[in-house]
Amino acid sequence: MKHIIGIGGVTNGGKTTLTNRLIKALPNCCVVHQDDFFKPPDLIAVGEDGFKQWDVITALDMEAMVSTVKGWMENPIKFARSHGIQVATEMDDPESQVHILILEGFLLYNYKPLLEFFDKSYYITIPYEECKSRRRCVEISIIHFVLNMSS
Repeated sequence: MKHIIGIGGVTNGGKTTLTNRLIKALPNCCVVHQDDFFKPPDLIAVGEDGFKQWDVITALDMEAMVSTVKGWMENPIKFARSHGIQVATEMDDPESQVHILILEGFLLYNYKPLLEFFDKSYYITIPYEECKSRRRCVEISIIHFVLNMSS
């Protein structure tokens, strides 16, 4: 039995933290992060403000994400093993095992071809000020990383 769970929500809202906890708690569980499907920087449009538009669906290769999900659906055991996930094999019949795929991302529900796959969908929200505070912490971490690389 296969289940696909969607975890969407605002950036810096806790999606990845929740997903990582679920992976540890659930057997035969894999994850596909939408962040892994950003197009190369030279293919990202620049907005009127002069900044690259990373926060729009066209910045992501959603067809590749759908293809990845289909790969899991065809053979979740092979998918898991190719991603370094241990698969429980206590049962004689692999088809009777429960396999879970978590899709996680900030624009997860903005791409219609992906919507047909979800068995359960969740959307995480947090207060605006909390989101802003978390975003600021990430930006500061990136700045420190870049500055330390150049020294």
